[in-house]
Amino acid sequence: MESWRTTLTSSAKGWPAPAKLNLYLRVVGRRDDGYHLLSTAFQFLDFGDRLHFAPRTDSKIALLTPTPGVSPGEDLIVRAARALNAATGTRHGVDVRCEKRIPPGGGLGGGSSDAATTLVALNRLWGIGLSTDRLATIALELGADVPVFVRGRAAHAAGVGEQLEPMDFPEPLYVVIHPGVQVDTGAIFAAPELTRDSRPATISNSPLRGARNDCESVVRARSPEVSRALSWLRARGPGLLTGTGSCVFSWRDSQAEAGALAEQVAAPWRAVVARGCNRSPLCTRLDEDMEIGA
Repeated sequence: MESWRTTLTSSAKGWPAPAKLNLYLRVVGRRDDGYHLLSTAFQFLDFGDRLHFAPRTDSKIALLTPTPGVSPGEDLIVRAARALNAATGTRHGVDVRCEKRIPPGGGLGGGSSDAATTLVALNRLWGIGLSTDRLATIALELGADVPVFVRGRAAHAAGVGEQLEPMDFPEPLYVVIHPGVQVDTGAIFAAPELTRDSRPATISNSPLRGARNDCESVVRARSPEVSRALSWLRARGPGLLTGTGSCVFSWRDSQAEAGALAEQVAAPWRAVVARGCNRSPLCTRLDEDMEIGA
């Protein structure tokens, strides 16, 4: 097994940007502006990226670890810092370093989580003091699923993903497999064969029961490697696609069971065992920082 495992323990240095899973995903419509209406459930993982911030004496926003293929001005970390300044009329500067572990195009929300952590951390470090509701409003301008990371609670979601109802789901051990490819979200939502008239899911505390992802057939048709990974996983138990990305996941009751499944994953696929979290590791880190600064 090749793993990209790093647990986001609250005591570790830096600010956590946790990955998420879509425990189910139904596409229930499409707005006139082209955005799709969803019925989904988000849960965080104790695994993800980690961001480090060093306030500057000038107003420059500097990303010291640029993402390959993404211009610095388009990176969500930089955009989030600039959006916070713009929303508050401030001109703070910061150096940012990102330890990137969430694979791009995997459906784990890496870019959105990085943006949310940037908003939450800089709101604290710059001494701005905006409420969570205000930060979530700024977050929505950066992406439909950024607010869920800002609010830091597992939730059922509707609308384009921004209408959130916090929930306490079971917190199993997940085995997440990255099959070594990326999936283009825009291409999936643009696919003519995508189901767009599903009934919204019934809100419950057990979202994995009978869960499905309406994007699965479209992703499998366009990515044979994702299709192979999902078939491999389902031959060994339950398996789902997360979001519109390439990562697939299963769940187990014990560390031994989850580890045994992950050990069967061979390169070039990668596997990680991560605990589901109803409260984001980012919230714990913020609590600790506020206690220290109190």
